[in-house]
Amino acid sequence: MTHAAFSPSNVAVVNGGASGIGLAAAKRFAAMDLKVCIADLDNARLHQAAEAVAAVAGGGAHDVLAIPADISRLDEVRKLEKTVRDHFHRVDVLMNNAGVQPGSQIFGPEANWDKVIGVNLWGVIQGTQVFAPGMIAQGTRGLIINTGSKQGITTPPGDPAYNVSKAGVKVFTEALQHELRNVEGCRVSAHLLIPGFVFTPLSAHGRSEKPAAAWTPEQTVAFMIERLEAGDFYILCPDNEVTREIDEKRIL
Repeated sequence: MTHAAFSPSNVAVVNGGASGIGLAAAKRFAAMDLKVCIADLDNARLHQAAEAVAAVAGGGAHDVLAIPADISRLDEVRKLEKTVRDHFHRVDVLMNNAGVQPGSQIFGPEANWDKVIGVNLWGVIQGTQVFAPGMIAQGTRGLIINTGSKQGITTPPGDPAYNVSKAGVKVFTEALQHELRNVEGCRVSAHLLIPGFVFTPLSAHGRSEKPAAAWTPEQTVAFMIERLEAGDFYILCPDNEVTREIDEKRIL
């Protein structure tokens, strides 16, 4: 059965929605007849993404908002939430998906650490703190989906700031779900999306063709929807090379 939060005319907000998994999710939500807001940095890619989402939305451009926002800045997150509520009057699905990976070293540039932690971790925390109270107050079924990473669990060497940020997203989302299920009358649940190898602008590293081992963003979103409907908290995605069994061994 389809999760009640995905009912037609409900509203989904996807930050980091201009490309990759975020854009694939926004298009899938729109195709399910949800109204969709995508938020991302203000550039041509955001507006192109809005057109792509509108092309599959039941109500066309009328059911789609594209809002420029730097989700590492609390004032912009608050403005985003107000704009969505003023326009659509509700939020049923929040996908905290925005992520950056400029590369980092333990003794590397402070600016890289600030950017990664600001977007990948504070973006999730602030997005939740700003949007969740209104979602809870609606009294309807809702979803908060935070995009983590296997690097936040297995923490391989090479990019410590990214690992720290995604480990933080995991811990925060666990704490969030504990909080939500202990709030009287709350019908909102939190879920941690843990993608496998997905071919996105973040992971392309200059490649123009998808590696055979990688999933597409669309495959990842289809798996996410399936596991949300099954009630999974940890949405641990395989890819064309790594099975769940291998992931579980790595996690152990």
